[in-house]
Amino acid sequence: MTIAALIVAAGRGTRAGAGAPKQWRALAGRRVIDHTLAVFSDHPDIDVIALVLHPDDMDLAAGLSVDVIATGGADRATSVLHGLASLSGHSVEKVLIHDVARPCVSRAVIDAVIAGLRDADAVAPAVAVTDALWLSQDGKVCEVRDRTGLYRAQTPQGFDYSRIVAAHDAHKGGAADDVEVARAAGMSVTIVSGDEDNLKITMPADFARAERILGTRMDIRLGNGFDVHAFGPGDHVTLCGVAIPHDHGLIGHSDADVAMHTVTDAIYGALAMGDIGQHFPPSDPQWKGAASHIFLEHAVALAREHGFAISNVDCTLICELPKIGPHADDMRRVMARFLGIEEARVSVKATTSEGLGFTGRKEGIACLATASLVRS
Repeated sequence: MTIAALIVAAGRGTRAGAGAPKQWRALAGRRVIDHTLAVFSDHPDIDVIALVLHPDDMDLAAGLSVDVIATGGADRATSVLHGLASLSGHSVEKVLIHDVARPCVSRAVIDAVIAGLRDADAVAPAVAVTDALWLSQDGKVCEVRDRTGLYRAQTPQGFDYSRIVAAHDAHKGGAADDVEVARAAGMSVTIVSGDEDNLKITMPADFARAERILGTRMDIRLGNGFDVHAFGPGDHVTLCGVAIPHDHGLIGHSDADVAMHTVTDAIYGALAMGDIGQHFPPSDPQWKGAASHIFLEHAVALAREHGFAISNVDCTLICELPKIGPHADDMRRVMARFLGIEEARVSVKATTSEGLGFTGRKEGIACLATASLVRS
């Protein structure tokens, strides 16, 4: 079955304190939205990701790894309806609707919802209420309530796509969540086990708790890459996917993009999975003259397959000529697109070797790169 994840991120989150809306605020080295999207992007059963954003936030979407972006509405229900509509052309059978403010959702919770959807049209994770429940008046306990059968609702809430679309179309609005919309349409909702760590960031103190949770899960990897290519005949060099005019080209079995090769090797290194030569042997004629983004995209896909998100990349080119500075912004933009991360997480810079060695003699270009990968 084709499964979509619909991430609702159009709210303003005023209770979370001063500053940007909570989905765009920093959390454990990344933004809240980055943590949330990474869990679904890395999940092997999620085929399509749709994101619903506030109209004012559309310019912040650059670099986000999503398939569809929809514009939010005046309330959550309208935003969800817009998001569901944006998936209409993707042959979706099941959809998981998730609040962006739950960045600590685990793969196990997502697995449980997906498994439940094999036998049910609506599934939601929840945690049983174990604390005593009081009713208060004027700051004093005035009544004790029975907690038997009570649960705390979580997301993602999973549904048969066509049925939840029809339910939202028919609903008059004002629902607390999508389960309420589904039940109003007569759908039976199956409860699966949630997770105490799957908190929803609502108040300022929730950021600290979420950071502690993510800190215990985080697996951070660093990888280094180094590559060298000699100059040869040509009228340009290709660096980071950008053609730069020069009185020489670079010699290589592929397009000799020394920068992309180095970043690719850095990612393989962080995964402890060899280098370009092992994955794309130069003895294989099919790679002769190949565009180096093929290698980079393979490394990025391999990282995602193993549950890692690329946090940032730092690339340093070592050469006397050509001058890199005038092209650095274009190079960062291209690299960010192939890496699937925002441009602000890609560094491209250059230095010389002060006239020393083969780069100082203008015989070629060397490159160093570091990539950081995060799995949470």
